[in-house]
Amino acid sequence: MKHQATRDLYSYWQSLRRRRPAPDRSEIEPADIRHLLGHTFILEVVSATEYRYRLAGTRLCAIYGREMKGKDFNSFWAPKDRDAVLTMLSAICEDAAATVVGVEGLSDHGRKLPMECLLLPLRQSGEGFTRILGSMVPMDDPYWIGVHPVMTQTVSSLRLIWPDEPSAGLIHSSALDTDVGLYQKSTPQPLPFRRRVNHLTVYDGGKE
Repeated sequence: MKHQATRDLYSYWQSLRRRRPAPDRSEIEPADIRHLLGHTFILEVVSATEYRYRLAGTRLCAIYGREMKGKDFNSFWAPKDRDAVLTMLSAICEDAAATVVGVEGLSDHGRKLPMECLLLPLRQSGEGFTRILGSMVPMDDPYWIGVHPVMTQTVSSLRLIWPDEPSAGLIHSSALDTDVGLYQKSTPQPLPFRRRVNHLTVYDGGKE
């Protein structure tokens, strides 16, 4: 995980879940992560193909130049990435996999904004993992944020962190080749499983 805000939110989520696959939605206390709230959001699982923003921070709304509440998370991704994003979201909600995504946003004036997205499962009472706690943090802070909204975005790298994966906390990452690759730990580990999701290569690791 490259950005400090990403690491902070992941550490907070880890402290709540303890030995469980994921914490309950009711355990999230905004006051505990007040310094992160501008970049954070919560998604609601509406269906297998729709993941809707229930809450979105002010900084996040400024990046996209609109109120994000009620918007479909997948609608902001380039068409070539949407199937892979849905596969990723399914792994979060069905298997409680945390996910770190390298994102390249493209503004309405063609400006590029590298970002880091963190997606973490939350258990909703009686419903399973039907909420997702997330953050979207720019890796740069260009002057045009809030002036020229990000209109579309692409996946540049991706890693799934399974709930039983040891030492999954501090991760530094890079994309593999030109595909979407697994965020690797500082000490390279064998990659037991590799598969194609449309034009993307996804590496799963750490799940026994």
